[in-house]
Amino acid sequence: MGRKLLNPLPMLIAGLGAGILSRLLDIHTQNLGEIFSQLAVWILLGTLISIYSAVPKRAAANVLCFCLGMLAAYYAVAALTRGVYDRSFIIGWTVFALCSPVLASLAWMSKRKGLLPGILRVGIVTVSALSSVLLFGRFRIYDLLIDGCLIYFLFFADVHRDAGRGRS
Repeated sequence: MGRKLLNPLPMLIAGLGAGILSRLLDIHTQNLGEIFSQLAVWILLGTLISIYSAVPKRAAANVLCFCLGMLAAYYAVAALTRGVYDRSFIIGWTVFALCSPVLASLAWMSKRKGLLPGILRVGIVTVSALSSVLLFGRFRIYDLLIDGCLIYFLFFADVHRDAGRGRS
């Protein structure tokens, strides 16, 4: 069942839903809207999609579809609700989405054994933690929860015991 959901079309649909939800949270809640505006949340979601995908190609396609769906829905809802958004944010998130296939493949490879996958795991957590400080000025309590989840799934969860044996 999980493998059927981790395909580009369901990920596009999930991204559309995440984009709508994120925009509605921005409008109607302060705390949840702020949490889902953080890069760390999207790093966590992209990492989870990647490491649970069958192969690196599938991880790349899944995360790209998720990110593009999320962006399209978020900014469509923002336009429909006459929301204020900055063009530089659209460009930044689009660049992030277009880079996501490479990042997803690297995240998928992080579940293997060895030095390089270990460096990738540390890098993912470090980028997530630094994004909170560098992009948003501070590290908050929910950043600890997000990065704690990343640490659990990257270092302790048995996700890809046979990484590299999957089929596209």
